[in-house]
Parts: sequence; C-alpha cells; structure tokens
Amino acid sequence: MICNYHTHTFRCHHADGTEREYIERAISCGIKKMGFSDHIPLDFPGDYRSYWRMFSEDVEDYFTTLRALREEYRGRIEILIGFEMEYYPVYYEEMKKNALGWGAEYLILGQHYTNSEYPGGTYSGFQTSDEKLFASYADDVVAGMRTGIFTYLAHPELFRFAGDAAVYRRETEKICRAAKETDTPMEINLLGIRTGRHYPNPAFWSIAAEFGCTAVLGCDAHSPIDAADPASEAKAREMASRLGVRIEDDPKVRLLA
Repeated sequence: MICNYHTHTFRCHHADGTEREYIERAISCGIKKMGFSDHIPLDFPGDYRSYWRMFSEDVEDYFTTLRALREEYRGRIEILIGFEMEYYPVYYEEMKKNALGWGAEYLILGQHYTNSEYPGGTYSGFQTSDEKLFASYADDVVAGMRTGIFTYLAHPELFRFAGDAAVYRRETEKICRAAKETDTPMEINLLGIRTGRHYPNPAFWSIAAEFGCTAVLGCDAHSPIDAADPASEAKAREMASRLGVRIEDDPKVRLLA
C-alpha cells in the first residue's frame, strides 16, 4: 500500500494511540499518503450523545494537532485531514456544513446506521433478514454516493443481511450500479479481515466485479499498529485478484471546496 485514507484517533472513544504513532507506523511500511478520517461529530436532539464518534468540542484539537504534524512530517509523508461520515437524509446538510466549516479536506462514506442513528436507527452490522431495512441501507448509500462529495464508500457490505439471496443480489446491484455510475470506489476493509468480521464479503465483491467497480484498500486503523497492515493487505489483494476486482492503489481524493 502507498495510500491509506481510513485512520481514526482516540477522539472517537474506541481507538487508542497518538497521531504520531500512526504516522510513524505508516512511514515504516512505505505508505506515502495518509488520511485521518475520524468519525464526524453529530449533535443530536435532547440528551442523546453518541459515544462512538468524536465530540464537537474535540474538533479544534483534531485539526490543530494534525496540521502541526503535517508540517513536521512534510517531505516524508503526505497527510490529509477529513472525516468518516454517514449519509443521514435528515442530518446531511448539517453534517456537510460542519465538515466544511471545520476545515475537512475530504470525506469517506461509512453507513454505520440505517434509518439514521437517532431516533430509531439500527446498527448496520447487526445480522438481519429484514428486506425493507436492507433496502433502506442501500438507498441511503446510493444517495450518499450521488452527492459527489465522498472520496469512497467504506466497508460497503457492512449491512449483514441473512435473508433471501435474490434480495441480497438486488440491493447489492443497486449499490454497485451507483458506485460505477458515480465513479465512486468502494473499500476492501482491512479491519474486517484482521478481526474476522463478516466483511469483506466475496459474494458482494463478485457482484462488484460484474459491474466493473473499482476497489481501494482501507486500513480502518484504530490502533497505531494497524496504520499499515501488510498481512491483511495480502489477503485483500488475493481476493480481489481471484474475483476480478481492480484495486486503485492511488485513488483520487475528492477535495472539499
């Protein structure tokens, strides 16, 4: 890998280590371009607070720290600062406005909840046979890609559907068709490989190959050691080669205006 744009920090409350440690690990393994994309803050109504994403009061420190490190490491590695963000129709404009206002340079799309996170949202990674829920997930992912602001779609097969195979193909085709039409790469997620999750899913990627979709590799690093992951990378490349999926090693970053 020469590029990884999926890196978290301790501010999301489920990662550890310092930014410097992530950067040093990436450099040691030959990564030339590194993006930090912690979970974007989102202030919900009432007393609800999401403890798996960054808080808005931590944004200034996030950018200040990373901008200083970017200057310090200039010439050794290129560093971009952005967010991983969902497409929630009810919150999209607010989230986009905040990302721009805070100074985010890029965004990746990671649809962690379906039907919004609050109120009444469902975590996308829970196993379900609910066809309407899967369709809702796919519709939101498609709408997110069609905004044109996301560099790529992270862990596109996060939704863990255990129902009818025909429904799985229908909704997966919907996602892959939109990815191809919008020229949005989709991520083969290395966190899923190294932790034995239900993704990457070869069934998904075989359909993606049929549509000629482009893949990128993302470390999805939550610890410094994972800021480069050669073992999982090798498995990802083997799967992609076997299924006929093209990996873009130096994807174009969609910089925010």
